Amino acid sequence: MEPILIVNNLTKEYDGVVALNNVTLEINKGTIFGLLGPNGAGKTTLIRILTGITIPDKGSYSLQNIENRDFESLSKMIGYLPEERGLYSDMNVIDQLEFFGQIKGLKSKEAREKIDYYSERMGIRDWYLKKAKDLSKGMQQMVQFTATIFYEPSLIILDEPFTGLDPLNSNKIINEIHELQKKGTTIIFSTHRLEQVEEICENIALINKGQILLEGNIFDIKQMFKKHIYRVETKQQVSKETLTNSRDYEVIDANGKLLHIKRTNPKVTTNSIIKSLITDIEIVSFVEILPSLNDIFIEQVKNCTIENTTSDGQSKINANIENSSITDHTQNSTEKKKKNKRFRFILSFCTYIICYIIYRVVFKR
Repeated sequence: MEPILIVNNLTKEYDGVVALNNVTLEINKGTIFGLLGPNGAGKTTLIRILTGITIPDKGSYSLQNIENRDFESLSKMIGYLPEERGLYSDMNVIDQLEFFGQIKGLKSKEAREKIDYYSERMGIRDWYLKKAKDLSKGMQQMVQFTATIFYEPSLIILDEPFTGLDPLNSNKIINEIHELQKKGTTIIFSTHRLEQVEEICENIALINKGQILLEGNIFDIKQMFKKHIYRVETKQQVSKETLTNSRDYEVIDANGKLLHIKRTNPKVTTNSIIKSLITDIEIVSFVEILPSLNDIFIEQVKNCTIENTTSDGQSKINANIENSSITDHTQNSTEKKKKNKRFRFILSFCTYIICYIIYRVVFKR
């Protein structure tokens, strides 16, 4: 597939803190792409750069071969649903939607036709005359989502789109995301709810401390991190003792009619394992347990933290030594300041006493 969004070596610092560090990324047209990472990983900075809110210190990106320098053109091709609310509280729904359409370059008639179509699909048409401040958080989110998609941008960026929504409205948005994908729209989906990423997305990128740790198709990533563990349901009660020992697999646990085994021989096939097992048991189901995105996410972020700690170990030791010297110096400076402060207090007090004595002698005779 042809990439629609190409990101090249994006770098951004805030007061000496690196938010993005040479991030390079390609997203194909018509895909739903999950952007994952812990708080402070750099996701928001990347989104802000793509939407023109922030300018990168280094690097570039292009959308449908239009470079980021031409942001006037890009802004009409990108729909952005921010995590925070972005509606005008005293403006009614229809006026807001028409206003957003005009910003994106739609003529009034065309904007109204698209607004009516998507408002009907999202169930917000009855709210046209309501002011944003009179809507619940969930209703506001549905209005914002409609405002993001109705002008049919090429790229839609959704940052925590299900905030404040009940299951019914969440399903409406999920269904609409898939409909937009069928039309060729590319969607970047950023969230902390990884079970929704597994349900919606095809490809992901895991970002941590401003760098891409992991990128690719979800199925391929799960295959990469699988532990070769299988869940076996049996027709009869089983225990470790009732199973024949094998060099090809290890019995992890056996409880009632449930069995977990781990393949120990990388060359053996699952068919061979099943063939070996059925000499002892009657199998009802045999399923490989793949890691969840949540498991992979936690493991990768932890590994990144450990590696950084190890690689920075000597620096931290040196830093501790330097900090110790600085602390000693600071303590000495503090003591000197305290002594000077006491001296100034005594001097001021003595000056006051002398002035008082002179006053009594000279003016009270």
